[in-house]
Amino acid sequence: MNTRRSLTVVTILGVAMASGGWIMGRSLRAEAPTVVDGRRLFQQVMETVQAQFVDSLPADSLWKEATLGMVDELNDPHSVFLVADRLKRFREQTTGQYAGLGLRVDVRDGWITVIAPLPGSPSEAAGLATGDRIVKIDALDTKGLTADEALLKLRGAPLSRVVLTVERLGVDGRLTFTLVRQVIHVRAVQRVAMLPTRVGYLDVSVFSDSTADEVAAGVDSLVRMGMQSLVLDLRGNPGGLVEQGAAVSDLFLDPGQVIVTLRGRTSESNRTFTDRLPQQWPRLPIIVLVDHGSASAAEIVAGALQDHDRAVVVGSTTYGKGSAQSVFDAGTAGALKLTTSRWFTPNGRSISIRPRSAEAQLATRRGGTAADSLTSEADSMVVKREAFRTDRGRIVYGSGGITPDVIARDSAAIEQGAALQSALGRAVPIFRDALTAFARQQKSSGSSASSTAFMVTPQMRATLLAGVRARGAVVPDSAFESNAGVVNRLIGYEVARYVFGRDAEFTRRTADDPVMQRALTLLRDAPGRDALLVRASAEHPSKAGGRS
Repeated sequence: MNTRRSLTVVTILGVAMASGGWIMGRSLRAEAPTVVDGRRLFQQVMETVQAQFVDSLPADSLWKEATLGMVDELNDPHSVFLVADRLKRFREQTTGQYAGLGLRVDVRDGWITVIAPLPGSPSEAAGLATGDRIVKIDALDTKGLTADEALLKLRGAPLSRVVLTVERLGVDGRLTFTLVRQVIHVRAVQRVAMLPTRVGYLDVSVFSDSTADEVAAGVDSLVRMGMQSLVLDLRGNPGGLVEQGAAVSDLFLDPGQVIVTLRGRTSESNRTFTDRLPQQWPRLPIIVLVDHGSASAAEIVAGALQDHDRAVVVGSTTYGKGSAQSVFDAGTAGALKLTTSRWFTPNGRSISIRPRSAEAQLATRRGGTAADSLTSEADSMVVKREAFRTDRGRIVYGSGGITPDVIARDSAAIEQGAALQSALGRAVPIFRDALTAFARQQKSSGSSASSTAFMVTPQMRATLLAGVRARGAVVPDSAFESNAGVVNRLIGYEVARYVFGRDAEFTRRTADDPVMQRALTLLRDAPGRDALLVRASAEHPSKAGGRS
């Protein structure tokens, strides 16, 4: 070794050792314990930071940061300390209630724009309409507000008043609406509809504390309308209350059938939900629609109905959230939402996504073999899937989410949508603004006379592209023309919503939805429960090269 370099290395090591020795030489207390006591160590560190850190920090701030850090270090995305604001939003989600106007809004061209008033809400009663531009909330100019900022202003104490100043295309001058805030209940069942060939449809968006009651009421109303089969749409449903997932499953299963089993470390965390009440619609064929956005309680329902052969699951593999959380109140500070259980479907499946490194150690249960495997598209990694059997012996899969009995997805639209987004780049918000402006203009002009006759033309695409460019975005013609299919769809949906209403938009989306159309094909000619299972078995993922 070069002598000069040797001296340099020795010097650096000497400085490092001297510096490190000086740092290490200062104990937390004069007499450090020889055996580490975690609780005592934490207290010592806290006191030393508070007394010695270069900047003065309030004790409350240190305790809060320590708490947040401890929960974060659990490396569990579902465990979190909910500070007051987040706890409020969490409770609104689980109860479905808040005080406000019942108004869905978003930002378009820098202004707060009405997407839709909720049915039965103060905003609907006052006459606010899709496409209205809210330019003032009381005396506050809304130009430049984010949607979240606007929602904070629109919400308030029940019975308090708020004045909205609105611009509406086709109406000269500004409109003024005086509304009284009320307690708004956001429905868990967003849509109840009768589709062609007497297929009933329920869109369940979340599992809040009223979901089971709303599902039961929705099915009852469809039965009275002559429903012969049911599509239960859980796509994009993030879950919610485990109890409500069990209660919805209870509506369609027989007494004594297991719905879901929770397993944790404490007696309170261990529980088995079992069906208690007889079915009201035992002969009703059911299809459950799922996708990667279906999680938690939505997966409990899909898994229970699949394991007991009560429903055919159609769509793409679900999220894979096989854990349950408990909420522990912390007074004015907030609350701790902590994972306390893992849950298992009736036949013992855990649907949590497992990393590939853990698969080699996965024990085979319920007769599953290495040959009974499936590749999940729920995770980006290739994951071997355990095979289980339903009550009637059909193959279903554990870990990595609920794998549907029939795989269906809108691959072409997904690919075109991704290509369009890539081509637009940072101009995506501008495209959205131009799209809404185009739809509002269609409404104002009255040029679209019928929702069923409305067709998107190349000229409409060109007008939309001109609107995007007029807002300063540089977008080539090829971005629209090579993705014309998805651009046409987006124009059609936006015009249907703004000109003809949400029912017309739903009808148009249903016609374009290959997952829904696959379900309707399976339900064609109103097959009985057994016949539906036979049809689905012919398209099971195990018969398609072992891929979901």
